[in-house]
Amino acid sequence: MFDRDFLPKGFKVTEEDLANTPPAVLELVFALIQEVDRLKKRVEELEARLGQDSSNSSKPPSSDSPYKERKPKKSHRKRKSRKGYRQKLMSPTETRDIMPSVCSCGCTSFSDLKPYYTHQHIELPQIVMTVIHFILYRGRCTACGKVNKGYVPGEFSTGFGPRFSALVGELGGIDGNSRETIKTFCESVLGVHISLGAIQKIIDRVSCAIQPHYEEIRDKARSQDVNHLDETTWKQKGKLNWLWVMASTAVAFFMIHPNRSKAAFKELIGSWEGILISDGYGLYRKWVHGRQTCLPHLIRRAVGLSERKDPELARCGAWAAKELRRLCKMAKDPPTRAEWSSFYARLCRLIALYRDSDSEAGTFVRHIEQEMDSLFTFLYEEGVGPTNNHAERMLRFGVLWRKRSQGTNSEKGNRWVERILSLRQTCRLQGKSTYSILVEAMDCYFKDQQPDLEWIRQAG
Repeated sequence: MFDRDFLPKGFKVTEEDLANTPPAVLELVFALIQEVDRLKKRVEELEARLGQDSSNSSKPPSSDSPYKERKPKKSHRKRKSRKGYRQKLMSPTETRDIMPSVCSCGCTSFSDLKPYYTHQHIELPQIVMTVIHFILYRGRCTACGKVNKGYVPGEFSTGFGPRFSALVGELGGIDGNSRETIKTFCESVLGVHISLGAIQKIIDRVSCAIQPHYEEIRDKARSQDVNHLDETTWKQKGKLNWLWVMASTAVAFFMIHPNRSKAAFKELIGSWEGILISDGYGLYRKWVHGRQTCLPHLIRRAVGLSERKDPELARCGAWAAKELRRLCKMAKDPPTRAEWSSFYARLCRLIALYRDSDSEAGTFVRHIEQEMDSLFTFLYEEGVGPTNNHAERMLRFGVLWRKRSQGTNSEKGNRWVERILSLRQTCRLQGKSTYSILVEAMDCYFKDQQPDLEWIRQAG
């Protein structure tokens, strides 16, 4: 018997029409209607995928098209004014007192003179490089007749001092500039003509000099109670690699690995067993030592569903987004017992209503159900937040570097990126001057001494 419910709306077919239609034709019509429905759903899925960006999916902001206009977010909250930044007065190298000249009445004599304002004028001194020429001599020993030579002292043997080497490291790693850009800067600003090969050698020395800092940052990260983890793609000679980060409020430890796997994860964390804050990547979901899943990732997926044409998907997405946003706000405004009970009951009802659905709504709520033990950790564990934004911010500079440079060409290049990114972001977290740290590291490297790493050990 042909089921009328499968007929498209608006088509009127009488019982007589059905009776006069051969069974084989009815089966064909039935099959075609099913195929049309399947293709409609597939088209909707593909259209939704084309409309995905960082606001309604797990895609990073760096993947958004710069040519696509973003809809302004509707908000009923009063926008808080940002605290302004006031330039700090530096210690003066010269002070000039400016007295009143002539009053409007013509008088030039003034009493009760007091300073009322300090105007600061900053200027670079003329850059004059310190250049030392070591004139090496050789001579014959008057006693035995052997020829002896003078040699360049070890700390001067490379030809470039710690401050200049640190500047090249700052330009190449902390700022992520190309070797060509560094060469142009040195020639234009410093008046130093240097080859690309010499710049690379300096960067290699800087990489070696900061290796102790990198290892200390790694050990510090693995000793923290709470860490944010994330990863993004990286390229080595066009081959896919992964840039991992393990970041706390004190340090940020980076690692480039050929794989996005359990082995890579274990190599990153070592023996660490603290609370993990991450997105919903399957590897992270198996963590058994306490975890907080990133709520904004789930919210963006819910927003994506709420924008679908299918009423069931849109209803589920809008409901889930509303509840997850409410949960996220509890980080700043803890709920009362009644508010929590009401929220939890609504969330359970949402899951129960769509759990058995074969649609994307069912897939989404089943994922939420699997993450239930990791949704609320931030409410009872100190130092844990509801988002993984910290790790994403730490990765941001690495993503921009990858886009500019297209990755690295060697394992040596990978080690440089790991070390300088770890130092850069850790210095940012600690409010340290990266250049000062690099100068001290290079000075110790040239003198074959251990750098001061106490600031990393005491961080946080």
